[in-house]
Amino acid sequence: MSTATCPCGSGDPLEVCCGRYHSGHPAAGAEALMRSRYSAYVLGLVDYLVDTTLPAQQQGLDREAIRAWSLQSDWLGLEVESHEVIGGQPEHAFVTFTARWHDQGGEHSHRERSAFVQTGSRWYFIDPTVELKIGRNDPCICGSGQKFKKCCANYL
Repeated sequence: MSTATCPCGSGDPLEVCCGRYHSGHPAAGAEALMRSRYSAYVLGLVDYLVDTTLPAQQQGLDREAIRAWSLQSDWLGLEVESHEVIGGQPEHAFVTFTARWHDQGGEHSHRERSAFVQTGSRWYFIDPTVELKIGRNDPCICGSGQKFKKCCANYL
């Protein structure tokens, strides 16, 4: 068994931390998903990043841009500031974090408050950069059966 430390900053071995999510086990919550997504950027796991984005948004992702950013960056660390479960049906959550990396443009730091939604037994990242062609009164993109305006629109 490899003893590589997980890139998410937990201090745990990759296999018992984010590696289990990368191999198909559902993330236990929004913070675990967010940490595993950071680790996926470090490891170049583009398919995982796409698969853990809300399914209705996956076609709008630029796989090549994700791959390039992932592989052309030296990932310097992740700091999770807070994790807030909103509740409701479906359950939503926010994770506030700062990710640091270095690329040909220098060293960067990005602070973000990301939104997540749980559908079925899986948590998904709600990507605010993916343009949605949906009206406020249309069914929500998460499949909850609610109107978009009463559900995920509140978290974008």
